[in-house]
Amino acid sequence: MSEGTVTTADLDIRLEKHRVELTGYCYRMLGSSFEAEDAVQDTMVRAWRSYDRFEGRSSLRSWLYRIATNVCLDMLNAGNRRARPMDLTESTPLAQAALAPRPDNVWLEPMPDARVLPTVDDPAEAAVARESVRLAFVAALQQLPSKQRAVLILREVLAWKASEVAELLDTSVASVNSALQRARATLAERQGEGAEAAVSDPLDEEQQKLLERYVAAFEGYDMAALTTLLHEDAVMTMPPFDLWLRGTDDITGFMTTLGAACAGSRLMPVNVNGMPGFAQYKPDPDSGGYTAWAVQVLEISKGRITGFHCFLDTARWFPLFGLPLQLEAETD
Repeated sequence: MSEGTVTTADLDIRLEKHRVELTGYCYRMLGSSFEAEDAVQDTMVRAWRSYDRFEGRSSLRSWLYRIATNVCLDMLNAGNRRARPMDLTESTPLAQAALAPRPDNVWLEPMPDARVLPTVDDPAEAAVARESVRLAFVAALQQLPSKQRAVLILREVLAWKASEVAELLDTSVASVNSALQRARATLAERQGEGAEAAVSDPLDEEQQKLLERYVAAFEGYDMAALTTLLHEDAVMTMPPFDLWLRGTDDITGFMTTLGAACAGSRLMPVNVNGMPGFAQYKPDPDSGGYTAWAVQVLEISKGRITGFHCFLDTARWFPLFGLPLQLEAETD
C-alpha cells in the first residue's frame, strides 16, 4: 500500500505507534507532563491535516519528530523554563522553613514511565531512555537554549545521526555538531543533585531491599530507621513549595514537625521518571481511610537515598498515574 492510499484506520494505527516515544521526546524538551501530552496531540492533529502533503520523502517517524520539534519550539518561545526547587533558591535550614507555593508553570513535573518509555529489546537502549527522563537530567536540559536541547536529545538520547538532525532542523551538520558541543559543556557544568542516581531494571536485590526498608520506615514513621537509609547530604523537595531541605537532620526534623500529619501514611509503588517512586496516602480522620497526598520520586545512589521528591498537587498527579484519590480504611 502506498503512502497516498493509507486509510483513516491505518493512519490512526501508524500514528499511535509513535505516541509514547514522541511523548518522551516532548517531555524532555518541555519538562511538563501535561504540556508534553498536549504537544503530542497537536503533533498528531498536524500530521493528520497535512498527511496528503507527506510524500514519503522521509520516514513517517522522522516526519513526526520534525512536527513535534516545531511544536515544542513554538511552546518554548513563551520563555518559561521549568525547574526544581534547588534550581531556584538556596536550601533552607529547618528553623527557617516556610511553605511558600509558586505557580504550576514554574515546576518540573513528574511523569509515569509508561507514558514516555517505549518497550525496547536492547537493555542498553532502555537504560539510556530511563536515565534521560530522570528529574536531574530533565532539569539540566531545561537550562539549555531550545535548539541545543533538541540537538542533544536527538543525538545523545535517540542516537540520530548529525545529518538526520540537520535535516530535521533545516540547518547544517556543522551547526548541529557545534550546538551539541555547547550543550554537552553546559550539562557537564550542571552535574549536581541526582546526577549519579541510577537503578537497575528490574531492581537488583540490594535496591529492592532498600525500598522495602524505606516503606517500612516511612509507614512506621521511624525517623531513626529512615536516617540510616538517607545519604547524609540527601535532598528533599516538595513542589509546589519552593522550600527544599538538605541533610538527614533537617529532613527528619521537618517530617516530625511541619510534616507530622504524614505519620501513619500508606505507600503504593509507582514507576516514575525512570526511578522508583510511591504514591503516598495520608490518614483521613473524616473517613477513617486515606487520602492522596503526594507522588514521591526517589533517587538512589550507592545503596542510599540521595533525593526524596514529593509532588503534592494530587488532583493533577494521581489521575495521571491512574491512581485513586482515596483508599478505604484497612480491615483486619
